Amino acid sequence: MANEEASEELDLGEEKSGKSKLIIIIAIVAVLLIGGGLAAFFLLGGEEEATEEAAAEEPVEEEKGPAQYLDFKPPFVVNMPGRPSLLQIGVSIRVYSEPMAEFIRHNDPMIRHHLLDLLSTKDGKSLQTREAKEALQTEMLEALNKVVKELEGPGEVDGIFFTSFVMQ
Repeated sequence: MANEEASEELDLGEEKSGKSKLIIIIAIVAVLLIGGGLAAFFLLGGEEEATEEAAAEEPVEEEKGPAQYLDFKPPFVVNMPGRPSLLQIGVSIRVYSEPMAEFIRHNDPMIRHHLLDLLSTKDGKSLQTREAKEALQTEMLEALNKVVKELEGPGEVDGIFFTSFVMQ
């Protein structure tokens, strides 16, 4: 009987050491999972912070409203230098804010004056090619924005478009 009790005591010791190994393995797995989760959190979380910082450093562009097209009526009509010839140009401009559109309407006479001065310096031969017309368009846009700046307008004109172009 003493042998049976001794063997039972030995069996109990083996079960305890098996359970303690199992507990140690579970603890190691839990530590590895927690460590992996924390590592993933910091690695992925760091990218979000970097993205937020990069977004904060970029300059914020002003949001443009819907485009508004304004026609200059009546069309521009000028006598061109050289032989008697006439130039008639219908012009529309594009702005993106109501204050700017109102500014253009209010200052129409001043703007027309400066654009007519510019157009009266052109001759018919220099405006026959597409490139020349595009160059004139750029010149008119620059002249228009110069007037807006001088009059302390609330923005600038984004584009200028020819709606008709007749030379005689």
